Amino acid sequence: MKVIILGAGQVGTSVANILVSEANDITVIDQHQSLLNELQNRLDLRVVQGHCAHPDVLENAGAEDADLILAVTNSDETNMVACQIAWTLFHTPTKIARVRALEYLRYPHLFCGDAMPIDVLISPEQLVTNYILRLIEHPGALQVLDFAGGRVRLVAVHAYYGGPLVGHELRTLPEHMPGIDARVAAIYRRGRAILPAGNTVIEADDEVFFISAADHALAMMSELRRQEKPFKRLIFAGAGNIGRRLAHTMQSNYRVKLIEQNERACHAAANELKDTFVLRGDAADQELLLNEHIEDTDVFCAVTNDDEANILSAMLAKQMGARRVMALINKPAYVNLVERGPIDIAISPQQATIGSLLTHIRRGDVVMVHSLRRGAAEAIEAIAHGDSTSSKVVGRQIDEIPWPPEVSIGAVVRADEVLIAHHDVVIQAEDHVILFLTDKRRIAEVEQLFQVSIGFI
Repeated sequence: MKVIILGAGQVGTSVANILVSEANDITVIDQHQSLLNELQNRLDLRVVQGHCAHPDVLENAGAEDADLILAVTNSDETNMVACQIAWTLFHTPTKIARVRALEYLRYPHLFCGDAMPIDVLISPEQLVTNYILRLIEHPGALQVLDFAGGRVRLVAVHAYYGGPLVGHELRTLPEHMPGIDARVAAIYRRGRAILPAGNTVIEADDEVFFISAADHALAMMSELRRQEKPFKRLIFAGAGNIGRRLAHTMQSNYRVKLIEQNERACHAAANELKDTFVLRGDAADQELLLNEHIEDTDVFCAVTNDDEANILSAMLAKQMGARRVMALINKPAYVNLVERGPIDIAISPQQATIGSLLTHIRRGDVVMVHSLRRGAAEAIEAIAHGDSTSSKVVGRQIDEIPWPPEVSIGAVVRADEVLIAHHDVVIQAEDHVILFLTDKRRIAEVEQLFQVSIGFI
């Protein structure tokens, strides 16, 4: 696939790194030659220096025969205009744009037909907001990801001493949870991936990824760790797009406080959020946190635009007694530093955004992609098409399909029915298959399995 990426920032660089490793033809455009030089020194791709929305720059990058334009510069306007030009002048088939401002997103009819020909809108702030909401709804989870329109859920947790399933073989799961079907998709033990089998024993401190129907996720979590009380008291640091969206969504069901240092942003948030207690101040101010009873807070979540401020305020909140703390961290190196430290969850906007982008780039009918463990692993949802003569998966039992060794099948969604993927489940046409790849370099082999042969009409 020939892909032109507009913007060599963190998202553009991360996506380029993934797509190059999958043998795509990648060109990156950016105005800063230093960023392009650094990228070209590391990756096998082409770079073009110039303004991402200028027709001559797009033409020089090969837009006339590109399969996809991915506009992820820091400017919404540049991204939108670039997609318009790519369609008007070069008829680029697929145009994906990152658009962050709520002022644009409130009017979805802007982005359809010939008004603004963007095929896929990516809003990192909304993706991160949804990600945090799921974590708050599932106390104790490290990640909570939805598939099949929310009917299937992939959850990651740390197994604790005392969890009913800890110390037992996975084949005993039905005895622990009669009437509830779930499947452990992957286990990470001391950083190493383990593909689970029936005789695999869960150990304390394992990072366990399991798949279940959405309404069974909390029950499965209780098998791996002590059951936690629901969260009620929330403090968000930062009244930017993410902080305001979180407060707006949660203020009717939770006791929400929002801390913001900027006076103008603080007043704007107070006027918008009628059921949220908005405070002006520094989220890393020890006295402020004491006055707001941080020791009784269930979740402290720092989502400012400053990584260092998020890390420091979250660490302080944890030290002062907050039950669970989260920090939004843009720099990958910082994510590695704080992992498994005092901060319970480091949230990477890039990882959330990349998963959404890959959904529209994967070959075969892949309708959902979640990038996991800093891009090393993936969970995907693919649709099986064709019949037993034109498809490598349709009409076959799961254990008859030549899956790559690093792939675990979690669930099959058939219409409104969720089937946990036992070995004898037969995949039918139009089934949605949820897979976990501990090594995402195997994605090409998975895509080939779901591609229909030419003879199928």
